[in-house]
Amino acid sequence: MSKQPMLWGVGTSAYGRFPEQRVESLAWTAIAEAIRDAGIRPDEVEAIIVGSVFGPPGVATRVQRGLGIPGVPMWTVENACASGTSAYHEAVEAVRLGRFRCVLVLGVEQMSTLFSGAIVPEATDPEGAASLPLPGLYALQAQRYIGEFGVAPEQLAAIAVKNKRNGMDNPRAQLRASIPTVAEVLESRMIAEPLTFLQCCPTSDGAGAAIVGVERGVRGDLRIEASVMVSGALWDHRSEDVWGFASVARAAALAFEQADCAPQDIDVLEVHDAFTIGEIITLEALGLAPRGKGAELAPSGHSARDGAQPVNPSGGLLSRGHPLGATGLAQLAEIAWQLRGVAGDRQVRRHRTGLVETMGGGAAGMDGNACVVTILSAQQ
Repeated sequence: MSKQPMLWGVGTSAYGRFPEQRVESLAWTAIAEAIRDAGIRPDEVEAIIVGSVFGPPGVATRVQRGLGIPGVPMWTVENACASGTSAYHEAVEAVRLGRFRCVLVLGVEQMSTLFSGAIVPEATDPEGAASLPLPGLYALQAQRYIGEFGVAPEQLAAIAVKNKRNGMDNPRAQLRASIPTVAEVLESRMIAEPLTFLQCCPTSDGAGAAIVGVERGVRGDLRIEASVMVSGALWDHRSEDVWGFASVARAAALAFEQADCAPQDIDVLEVHDAFTIGEIITLEALGLAPRGKGAELAPSGHSARDGAQPVNPSGGLLSRGHPLGATGLAQLAEIAWQLRGVAGDRQVRRHRTGLVETMGGGAAGMDGNACVVTILSAQQ
């Protein structure tokens, strides 16, 4: 008999560059907050699922040992940028199917000790052989959108301005120095045309955690209305859509069906904005705007924090940071705080239903590694 999965608690570390810290300490900070938030004892956790991309081998075991809850089932998921939400999805399914009553989900990454700039692509993949790092891949998306739909550089820059403004009110965000103007975004150093420095997420360290459990009648628990994970389909230059679009669209369609709601029913969203073009494509794939019209959402104010459907009130990856395995759990934590009405200066007005989307992977002949879309609601 299936059970209703609920989000009991969330927690995160701060996000930034912390090469002097042990990766486990980042994880323990997030987990301790999530356990307190859920109001449980550590020995109530029946399983642990960890999402990490570059975490050192055995990091999950070292984290588990430090928690003092050995012996429970524990495994690690690697699904590129969607690793954290893939781990969360597995926890949701495990609770729904009755395998466990309470599951701890962890996403953790320490990238500052590995990369000084962009992630070096895997040499055995097509993009690695072509020396095409992710900024270049997203730049190709942007070039195609500009050619097809006439997206203006100022529309791309408006997303960076919006998300960096939001990030100024997030005490855990990595980038909080200032709010740039559209002109300053466009005048910053070119990384991969048309994407400038301020349109790219930083290299980050951090952790996020969540407690997923059965329905228990506790005020503050959030109902998980839908959780969907899809893997990328075959993709190359002949594909109708830009890289990544179809994966997000498939996951979204299934999630909206599962939750019995529509895109216009979502009050607040956290989406994968590793680069400004990513937010545009994702919002179109989610159904918030028709094809070619997603670039209008930020300049019009629709996706602003005080707009009709706020997107990335945390500051998103562009401001909060992008520690790959931890990103999905950071998104989930922000939506939980928003739906509970405890997000402080970032709080949006309407906060009944929220959505998280995380898309991961390079091209490598596939439409990304994975995409996870989950929809949550506050209990009335």
